[in-house]
This record gives sequence, C-alpha cells and structure tokens, in this order.
Amino acid sequence: MSKILMKGNEAVGAAAIKAGCKYFFGYPITPSSEIPEYISRKLPEAGGVFLQAESEIAAINMVYGAGGAGARVMTASSSPGISLKQEGITYCAGAEIPCVIVNMMRGGPGLGSIQPSQADYYQSTRGGGNGDYRTLCYAPSSIQELVDYIMLAFDKADYYRNPVLIAADGMIGQIMEAVEFKEPEPIELPPKDWATTGTGGKRKPVIVNSLYLQAEELQEHNKNLEKKYKVMEENEVRYEAFGLEDAEVVCVAYGTTSRIVKTAIKQAQAKGIKVGMIRPITLWPYPYDIYKQIGPNAKGILGVEMSLGQLTDDIKIGIAGRLPVYFNGTQGGMVPTPGSILAEIEKIAGGTK
Repeated sequence: MSKILMKGNEAVGAAAIKAGCKYFFGYPITPSSEIPEYISRKLPEAGGVFLQAESEIAAINMVYGAGGAGARVMTASSSPGISLKQEGITYCAGAEIPCVIVNMMRGGPGLGSIQPSQADYYQSTRGGGNGDYRTLCYAPSSIQELVDYIMLAFDKADYYRNPVLIAADGMIGQIMEAVEFKEPEPIELPPKDWATTGTGGKRKPVIVNSLYLQAEELQEHNKNLEKKYKVMEENEVRYEAFGLEDAEVVCVAYGTTSRIVKTAIKQAQAKGIKVGMIRPITLWPYPYDIYKQIGPNAKGILGVEMSLGQLTDDIKIGIAGRLPVYFNGTQGGMVPTPGSILAEIEKIAGGTK
C-alpha cells in the first residue's frame, strides 16, 4: 500500500473513518480544529454523521448517547475543551460507554496558549473527572503512530467497553508526514448486547447508566470496573526502550518530545556517552516494569517533557528510589532543544548534577 502525505489532524479523521467511526460530535479549538474540518467533509461521504455541537459539554454528552446505542463514535479537542468534557468522560467510564477521545494538547493552565504542550498528563492518566476510573491512553510520537493508534483505539474501546484517550501534543496535529493506512490486527470483539438499540419485542430493555443510589450497589460496580482496569494493566502496556543494560544515563520522554530526545541521544553517543531510553506509548497503563531492566552502570534518569514534571512522577514510581531522577522541562508552548537535553545528559554522566 502506498503512503500518503497528510497533516496530523487530517490523518486523525481519515484513520477514524477507516476504523468504522460513524459519528463525530465536537467543537473546534486550536490546534485541533482541522480534525472536525476534515471529518465534516469526509464522514458523511462514508455514511456517517458529523455534528458541530454548541459546546464541548454538549459534544461529549452526544458521544455518550451514540456510544450507548452501540455506535463507533469519536470526539476531539484541545486542552481547555477536554477539561469541559471531563464530566461527560467520567459518565462514559461509569456507564462503560466505548468511545475515542482525541486531545491535541496546548499550553495551559486555563486558556493558556495555542502552542504545543504535554501538560495534560495528569488529566490523561489520573482521570480528570470525579470518581475512581481509568481511560486507556495512547501517546503517539509520529503521524504514522497516530493513525495506527486511532484505529486500535476503536477496537480497544469496544473490547473493554471503556473510553480510550489519544494524548498528542499540538505539534503532531500540525506537522505533515507520509503515512500508510494499514489494516489493524483483528481483535475478537464481544457482542454489544448491552447497547440501547431497541428491543424489537424480542428481548428485555437495557439501561445504560452511571447512577447507583445504593452504596452497596455502587461499590460492587466499582469493584467490577477495577477488575477491568487490572486486565488492562496486565495486557495493554506498550513502550519503546533501548540501551538500558549498559546505559550511564537513561532518558524518558513521550510523544514528539521523544523524537527530540533521540537526536540528543545520538549526539551524546557520538561523544562516547552511553545513553538508553524509555518511551511510554501507553501513558496509562504506564510501563513501570521496564525500569527493572536498567543496568548497574546507570547514574541517573532524565525525564524530558513539555510540562512541569508530571511524567517525572511516574518515572519516580517506576525507578522506586534506586536512582536519582532529574528533570528537563519546558512550558507554555516552548519546545525542548537537543542542545539543552545533551547538556543535561553530560552533567549526569559526568557526575556534576
């Protein structure tokens, strides 16, 4: 299959349609606006429905309705818009509604900026809404991965009956790269006999709901959700890692930041410094176990991210105090440079940190 040069946001729409998405509800916000623009043109041609809602809050509740009826449905936004969707996302998690939510992250807090950021890490991995819930969260580092994980996200959402989040920074949405729309690995999906599709007089009605007024009943529901999340933790961890066994320094980064880090690693290796890398692809569940493979020569871990150290908290959990953890971060739309990362690597390798 030939490759196509596409902008990241448009690739999101194309991948969703290829994955069988039939409904998109959203509201435009920079730097994700090209997603609804593309889908508004292309989804109706594929027999689907695009609707620009009056607000982000309305959009996520429409997602709840379409997902509850068993349809493949998606919404997309950028950081403040995702914040507005949080109540609806926790409703979807509580009612076990499969759906895909794309966040092209921008600088914050508040309205912040329209520049790329990774400062929604806590929101993506800890649950930005109320209650005990989790969303499977993919963090692609290229447009090809963005396409692959959008398509996978629809299958995983259906498989687990759970919202799936794509956490990408604004750069991925705006750059152009060659992509190939490959057929995803087939997954045997359970029937949607829970969906509100109408009975036709052939079965009892079903109710899709996240409200439980009896404490005992809600506790039992939460225990069942917890069992599902544990299965995700056992089976859905994804990461890229290299050079851990003999590394003097191990860098940890995700998304487009990881690509900048790889450039800095090549520069460090050219100077004779052995540097390994861990790139989480699932931000939740997080690949904590990979830290056990770091060899005895390591002097420290360097977390690099476009935020104030949110990823670094998970690095500290993973390394469990066995090595010092250092932080190199940018905020507000500033992007780290290979030179600044290389300088930190050299300090750690030289023992001057």
